[in-house]
Amino acid sequence: MIQHPNKNFIDPVPVRIYNQPPYCAHVEEETDGKPWSHDFKEYLAKGEYPEQVNHTQKCMLQRLSNHFFQSGGTLYGRTPDLGLLRSVDSKEDSRLLEEIHAGTFGPHMNGFVLDKKILRAGYFWMTIETNCIRYVQKYHQCQVTSAP
Repeated sequence: MIQHPNKNFIDPVPVRIYNQPPYCAHVEEETDGKPWSHDFKEYLAKGEYPEQVNHTQKCMLQRLSNHFFQSGGTLYGRTPDLGLLRSVDSKEDSRLLEEIHAGTFGPHMNGFVLDKKILRAGYFWMTIETNCIRYVQKYHQCQVTSAP
């Protein structure tokens, strides 16, 4: 083997580290009493950003809003195959979790299967996977095993 004439032949890759997480990291918190979809609806309807967001969060809101569509006051999420999923708020998501997990949609299932089943039913919210996993972990009947 021969030695390369320049020792540093690979350029370093610049990495930017932000002090504040992007906008989507705050979607689970509803500190202002408004649902997570409120900012998306306002941005899609008026093209205005919320007052408290910085430049990074504005870019993230703009990028994420490309995946949503508003019709008649209802926010829909676009899927890669051009389907639409109705976005729900935290009040309705708990009812959906309960109904789909133990109701008419079939037997009890784990969090990941529950997540996919809700998506197939046509519903969506930003923290769907986390909420499904937490719901199944707290559901007493799924955690109790019966011994023969």
